[in-house]
Amino acid sequence: MSVNLERRRDGPGETDHVDRAWQLKERIHQQEGVLKQRRGFFTDAYRRATTLLYFEDDTLVAFGSVRRDGYILFLAVAPDARGQGYGERLVAEVAEDYATITCHARTSNESALGFYQHLGFEIDRRIKSYYEDNGDAYYLKLGDNDGIRERLSEFLRG
Repeated sequence: MSVNLERRRDGPGETDHVDRAWQLKERIHQQEGVLKQRRGFFTDAYRRATTLLYFEDDTLVAFGSVRRDGYILFLAVAPDARGQGYGERLVAEVAEDYATITCHARTSNESALGFYQHLGFEIDRRIKSYYEDNGDAYYLKLGDNDGIRERLSEFLRG
């Protein structure tokens, strides 16, 4: 079965797809207990960021929101769409525009940490009580002299 993958983009100030992104984020939150942002925070951050979205036959399957400094605010892939390279492709697209990419991940979110480390992110530091529920976070970083464009370009071709 062939899947039609469509890439869409909401630039800063645009919220065309914020509701669908919120719904996907909430579905992941309910199933996995991660991505615990409140609606107001999520919407405000989305509005200030550039968001790349992937749709399969008009169903949102993945999105990533990045600030103008290369910090990934949100990265989400629908559970039933994982393993198809969408997360890697989103990070690779971000890498086309930034020399350094950063993000936070819960210290308890082994899946996210494994994903980012697989791409070459390194833990820069641990931040105690970073999240509203007092959960700790790692600040992750990819870039500088790492040659991220070359390392991630295969995901865009694949």
